[in-house]
Amino acid sequence: MHAHIKHAALGLLLACAFAVGAANASNGANNQHSEQAPKLPDPDASAKRLLTDPLGGMVINHTVTVLGNDFYQYFANAWNEIDPDHKYTISIYERPTARWGSEVWVQFRNSRMFRTFLSPARQAAKSVSEQAAQITFKNIENSELQRLMFHSKDLGAEEF
Repeated sequence: MHAHIKHAALGLLLACAFAVGAANASNGANNQHSEQAPKLPDPDASAKRLLTDPLGGMVINHTVTVLGNDFYQYFANAWNEIDPDHKYTISIYERPTARWGSEVWVQFRNSRMFRTFLSPARQAAKSVSEQAAQITFKNIENSELQRLMFHSKDLGAEEF
């Protein structure tokens, strides 16, 4: 019985040695490939990644009616042409009213950049939304310029 345990232990020891040898061989093969073409991280790319907003360039839909959704679709298409770099994240809100149709506004950094009332006639939504995209972009650029030029000890960047 003692010889049987020795055989089992020797078999287990050989199996472990074989597994370690195989792992080292595969690591050596991987190391050879990595030594042939070392890739150094680009410090500029990692700095840009840290400074960019991962959710930048989104157009968020908070509309509730078919008319509001039409406005959103046309606005988003026009916005993608105006802002191809996707620098600004904006939200489109709608408040339907029985008397005036729908009130629609566009927000950027918790400030209204555009506001209008849409008549219930859906065919006007396309032209209004394309004009709204242009006006919103101009207003955002103006507010960003104002934000960059304004400095105050009392107000933080997010408070202006």
